[in-house]
Amino acid sequence: MTFSIVVRSADGGAFGVAVASKFLAVGTAVPAAEIEVGALATQSWANLAYRPQGLTMLRTGTSAADAVAGLTAADPGREHRQLGVVARDGEGATFTGAECQPWAGGVAGDGYAIQGNILTGAEVVDAMRDAWLDGDAGEPVARRLLRALAAGDHAGGDRRGRQSAALLVVRRGGGYGGTSDVEVALRIADHPDPVTELARLLDLHELYFTRPDPATLLALTGELAEEVRERLHALGHPSEAGDPASLDAALARWAGAENLEERLAAGHIDPVVLRMLRG
Repeated sequence: MTFSIVVRSADGGAFGVAVASKFLAVGTAVPAAEIEVGALATQSWANLAYRPQGLTMLRTGTSAADAVAGLTAADPGREHRQLGVVARDGEGATFTGAECQPWAGGVAGDGYAIQGNILTGAEVVDAMRDAWLDGDAGEPVARRLLRALAAGDHAGGDRRGRQSAALLVVRRGGGYGGTSDVEVALRIADHPDPVTELARLLDLHELYFTRPDPATLLALTGELAEEVRERLHALGHPSEAGDPASLDAALARWAGAENLEERLAAGHIDPVVLRMLRG
């Protein structure tokens, strides 16, 4: 019913899962991930107990292959299951039970596992593998996962059609305000083109929750500071001329109302924030 990709980032600091299916709210059932531990996808008559049990095994240093072997050996319904696992190091592992509906199968390699069932054919997982391996290791994991998922979708995907998709990435301190390890958690529950809709949400997520690159920040001085002060004043957020702290406070008030607070930096402005302010 589903195709998914489970990965570890090149630096080992992030784990992620991307999944799509002709199934309502697939993101509530398939993915699981934990920082410095690993990630997994359970699908095809998914055994949701695999998620906590698998992460527990991976916390002890169990390899992906041994986690797959342990989970499936204890499950009398294993021939109807499909599973992909990556651990904190080493090869990923994938399992497809003999009773999974065709086409069903998977591929795995260093830091990734890709699997699917009720697909148009093996070309789906092959396209996902190629997209992942051909990607830029320095690119955000969420963006690479989405590209791989889209490649599978374009190659045929679920042969019954489209309905839902999800994207989960964990990295230490990667979440909102640095107070969560969930860097990205997006779900499309019911949509005629869920992978495209997932891409739209990821664009919005990056706009609102990505922290600015220090190298791109613009100093709030001179003419730029005056422009920003005037624009904020026109929007109802006045500040004292020549007072940097007052300008920072006014910018923070406006940015907070626009959900751009993650992009704030004292004495500076993110070019993304400036474009929105000018707009």
